[in-house]
Amino acid sequence: MSTLSILTLPSTVPPTKHSQFTYFRSISQYFPFRCPNPIISPLSFRFSFKSHRSPFSADPQLSDDEELEDEEDDDDDYEVADEYEEYEDISGEVSDDFQQSEDEFSVDSSNRQKESTWQRVEKLCNLVKELGEEMIDVDALADIYDFRIDKFQRMAIEAFLRGSSVVVSAPTSSGKTLIAEAAAVATVARRRRLFYTTPLKALSNQKFRQFRETFGDNNVGLLTGDSAVNKDAQILVLTTEILRNMLYNSVGMASSGNGLFDVDVIVLDEVHYLSDISRGTVWEEIVIYCPKEVQLICLSATVANPDELAGWVGQIHGKTELVTSSWRPVPLTWHFSTKTSLFPLLNEKGTHMNRKLSLNYLQLSASGVNSYRDDGSRRRNYRDDGSRRRNSRRRGKNGTVDSIDGMSEQPLSKNDKNMIRRSQVPQIVDTLWHLKAKGMLPAIWFIFNRRGCDAAVQYVEDCSLLDECETSEVELALKKFRLQYPDAVRETAVKGVIKGVASHHAGCLPLWKSFVEELFQRGLVKVVFATETLAAGINMPARTAVISSLGKRTSTGRIQLSPNELLQMAGRAGRRGIDERGHVVIVQTPYEGAEECCKLLFSGVEPLVSQFTASYGMVLNLLGGAKVTHGSNELDETSTLQARRTLEEARKLVEQSFGNYLGSNVMLAAKEELAKIQKEIETLTYEISDDAIDRKSQKLLSDMAYKEIADLQEELRAEKRRRTELRRRMESKRFSALKPLLEDFESGHLPFICLQYKDSEGVENFVPAVYLAKVESLVGSKLKYMVLVDDSFALSRAGTELDAGESESDTLQDVEPTYYVALGSDNSWYLFTEKWIKTVYRSGFPDVALTQGEALPREIMRSLLEKEELQWEKLADSEFGGLWSTEGSLETWSWSLNVPVLSSLWESDEMLHMSQEYIESVEHYKEQRRIVSRLKKKMGRTEGFREYKKILDTAKFTEEKIKRLKARSNHLINRMENIEPSGWKEFLQISSVIHDTRALDINTHVIFPLGETAAAIRGENELWLAMVLRNKILLELKPAQLAAVCASLVSEGIKVRAWKNNNYIYEASSTVLNVISLLDEQRNSFLQLQEKHEVEIPCCLDSQFLGMVEAWASGLSWRELMMDCAMDEGDLARLLRRTIDILAQIPKLPDIDPLLQKNATTATEVMDRPPISELAG
Repeated sequence: MSTLSILTLPSTVPPTKHSQFTYFRSISQYFPFRCPNPIISPLSFRFSFKSHRSPFSADPQLSDDEELEDEEDDDDDYEVADEYEEYEDISGEVSDDFQQSEDEFSVDSSNRQKESTWQRVEKLCNLVKELGEEMIDVDALADIYDFRIDKFQRMAIEAFLRGSSVVVSAPTSSGKTLIAEAAAVATVARRRRLFYTTPLKALSNQKFRQFRETFGDNNVGLLTGDSAVNKDAQILVLTTEILRNMLYNSVGMASSGNGLFDVDVIVLDEVHYLSDISRGTVWEEIVIYCPKEVQLICLSATVANPDELAGWVGQIHGKTELVTSSWRPVPLTWHFSTKTSLFPLLNEKGTHMNRKLSLNYLQLSASGVNSYRDDGSRRRNYRDDGSRRRNSRRRGKNGTVDSIDGMSEQPLSKNDKNMIRRSQVPQIVDTLWHLKAKGMLPAIWFIFNRRGCDAAVQYVEDCSLLDECETSEVELALKKFRLQYPDAVRETAVKGVIKGVASHHAGCLPLWKSFVEELFQRGLVKVVFATETLAAGINMPARTAVISSLGKRTSTGRIQLSPNELLQMAGRAGRRGIDERGHVVIVQTPYEGAEECCKLLFSGVEPLVSQFTASYGMVLNLLGGAKVTHGSNELDETSTLQARRTLEEARKLVEQSFGNYLGSNVMLAAKEELAKIQKEIETLTYEISDDAIDRKSQKLLSDMAYKEIADLQEELRAEKRRRTELRRRMESKRFSALKPLLEDFESGHLPFICLQYKDSEGVENFVPAVYLAKVESLVGSKLKYMVLVDDSFALSRAGTELDAGESESDTLQDVEPTYYVALGSDNSWYLFTEKWIKTVYRSGFPDVALTQGEALPREIMRSLLEKEELQWEKLADSEFGGLWSTEGSLETWSWSLNVPVLSSLWESDEMLHMSQEYIESVEHYKEQRRIVSRLKKKMGRTEGFREYKKILDTAKFTEEKIKRLKARSNHLINRMENIEPSGWKEFLQISSVIHDTRALDINTHVIFPLGETAAAIRGENELWLAMVLRNKILLELKPAQLAAVCASLVSEGIKVRAWKNNNYIYEASSTVLNVISLLDEQRNSFLQLQEKHEVEIPCCLDSQFLGMVEAWASGLSWRELMMDCAMDEGDLARLLRRTIDILAQIPKLPDIDPLLQKNATTATEVMDRPPISELAG
């Protein structure tokens, strides 16, 4: 390996584990940043240059648009080596000039250390004020920081200073916010304004505090649904929805007078949220509506198609430059945690999986065989006679090793894999012990449900991770927090916090989460068990990120993490300036292991896709423009003029969506490539057809050899057809024996069965299961409806060609397959036809209630099957129907544990006794297989078979190529299906609903009072909210009752604890219940209108939380409200904050009764109190 050097410094330089700021200042005491004379130094310079590696390798990788070329062994060394790369290969003595300048520079450095960042910003602003904007350049902006900025940051700042909009795609925690800060400095120096948008209120609050430290309190403002602080400041931090609503009035007009007065720059942080299915539309709307003179800075995590995003922004907004980087300032090391150890996940090069983590190796280790000596060297494999055996390794996909020194060459079945995985699942304390022993704390431990996070804290809260000093600090911080926010203390979590562990999820109060974040940043909490929401931009960097599973449970079943989600969470690891390396630990689970992890890791990040959808607010604001007011004639005229935006103009705006850009450009390229692939497939398919092979054979072989092979080939084809016919007849006879047997079990006990299938790798799998029912017998079942409606489950009647003398009834008797359902021993539901049943046993679950009054087991299992929306995966397919599987739930786990393993079931217990006809059909089929085999051998002995074999081998190679082309074709088709043109059709459908409700006249574009109110509301279904708030029945309500009704409109997605009795102590007043009853009638009419126009926007009206909100709005204390409450504190707080948000909107809405506005204000003031009030600063 060639060498570029690492700068060797005197021993007085602080260790590299210190903060990057301290470290860089220490270096600066020895070397000036700028020196007019060349520096001759006796110090040796040994720079290291390495070739590019996998992005997951143990060493860092730099690739900022091919400008970052140098890799090095240590991150801190990179900072120095890059600063002094101009002195490469220089040797000699240090000049006097250099020695004399040291003291001067040390003084200057010391003064610089005393300056705050804001003081440096002020200096630059004063300089620009005196000498002009020409003083703003990338060096002046970079000089604000105590460290050298990265190259991708410099490139982005340079693009911004050129007047371009900028799209930046870089890994999580790589320093993208610095680019926005530099743009803010330049904007403030020019006396203009910058808007900084975030997707989350918590992130907005965090950025608000961060910018205040940099720019001073007077120069930074905050605008969210909860807070409005200094909203006319030069730097305004706000949520994306707020900005989108501000931009509605700017569509088609100049930026002055549209809410963007003096705004030069808009920063869209976390712009990859554009792919979010529920909120992605907002990001697209901002880009579409933003005035072209405003520069956009779009900051995104690593995605697969940043070029497409930049191309779209450039097409509709103006000149846009793309800056990408895959380099991480703190490189990541990947680990895998099992029951016994913490292994490296990847090999030394970072290109494949560590072979010690293969299932075969784990199976061998569990059996006690050791392939390594105690000193770690490889144990040689010898025969009994002392001669050495030949090692056999067969590499699989993604670098996995299928066999190592004596391991079984046989692929593992599904049951074998599950058994090995379960045996390797570690306890939480096992993994935590490894992290502590290896110095890998603090850690964020991702668990994808709240109960899991809280249970993990309780599980390890007896393991103290703090020393006495740290424990005292935590107790003091907790005491202060308790005095300030007595109701916000999460008593069940206090013991864990004192020990150094805490949970962080949506079930916690925001104030408590902020307290946990503060302790974690101070190093007083060593492990935070958190849900994946913590990965979404919140500044809580750790040394290690632990990912407890590669799958998570959703309302539609268990789904696997996407590569983007995995990398987003992994990006939390590694603290810049503190850690030399970040660590990511994946934990073995019963469902996934290291092979699945590597497959996900190497699959690459996913592309951004458009989620653009129309809404009532969008249609009203685009077609209505500015609100039609009731003021002066002049204002009326202006408003009416603005309101007359035509449908065609609105269509042009809607069709500027990211989805349509992809559809018009990317789709065109994809279609062209797909056409080429399909044409090549057709050509290759023709080359391996029987006719083509026959022509090649005739050309290469002699006439006699060709005739002999051709005759045998024709005979072989005929015998193969006969073999297929006999196989079908055999299956028919088998079905005839199975069907009546299974019908007998539709009542009575539930028998055990054995399913048999070969997976995609050809491995034979045997699955013990308990039989439930025939799908057709599940009356009213969602599963029955799915099987009947979904074409994927369609069954075709398998027919055969008739032999002479055979009747159709003899051949096709009972051959039509039927779907059945069973629960496997692996806690998976199986959907199958008779084809996949190996045998049926007499033993099973007795269909008898366990206790008096309890439902029968059959009914319980049916209800569990219907409980969730199941995502079925096809395991195997045949002409007699497929075999499908889906994961069970926690409730079915106890049932699956009682299904015995196959080894404990006796052959004498089998009930599947076949008829004599079936036995005879099996013998005929076997005989036919022998005939086919003899013909193949006879053909192999012919004169021209060697040449003929070459033709067949070429055909087989061509078949493999066709498979690869088809895989590429399927990938392109899937990509094209995700690129759906954004919805003008949906826009028109929503317009029809608006027209029918008299909110807006589509023909004249006159917006009515209902439309004015709906256009100004923020919410999921703006029109429904406006209809409720304009209803005169609300005027009869007191403030607390109004709050309860508003809560019913915004409680979508609020959870209750399923394991608690949902008995609420506080019931709503009869007045509120009567109002909800009347509103429900109005809601049903509105839903019918939406259904008529094929609009599917939810209309929330939930009565289960009315009493609790009414009690809080009446002044009830938090402790009383939470007493025996079936909700988590965070959920109740979120519901109350949503209620406050809509109440706070009412006084600002047009054409709302003043009495309602007064009551809403009163309710807001009463409700917005600790512990749910969130202080912005």
